[in-house]
Amino acid sequence: MKKIYLFASIYLILGLVFGVFYREFTLFHEYLGKTQLAVLHTHSLVMGTFFLFFVLIFNKLFKINEIKSYPTWFIIYNIGFIGFLNTLLIRGIGQVLSWELSGFNHIAGLFHAILGVSLVWFIVIFGKSLKREY
Repeated sequence: MKKIYLFASIYLILGLVFGVFYREFTLFHEYLGKTQLAVLHTHSLVMGTFFLFFVLIFNKLFKINEIKSYPTWFIIYNIGFIGFLNTLLIRGIGQVLSWELSGFNHIAGLFHAILGVSLVWFIVIFGKSLKREY
């Protein structure tokens, strides 16, 4: 449970830093268009901090960490989420600086897929813990 709290705290700090970075980076470059940096802040806070706080609560209430595949899920979720945040960051910076990121969609898609699979996997883990409880 300490590990979940630690990661949620890290994602909170990252979310706040990303919000300031978005504002200052776009102001510095006088960029007024749309950029992926705008959603980086909220994704970090919601999918990182708030989601992991729900995981922490579910862990306390339903002992989801006792499900055999939970430790592997936690690692895969964080790999997918960190990769996802990095692709948003790189693409956002690239949009502001007019970088040509050919082929980058495949990398972003891979991390989106990993994250999507891990979210479905979490529902399965949660369902198993509910079956055990009730």
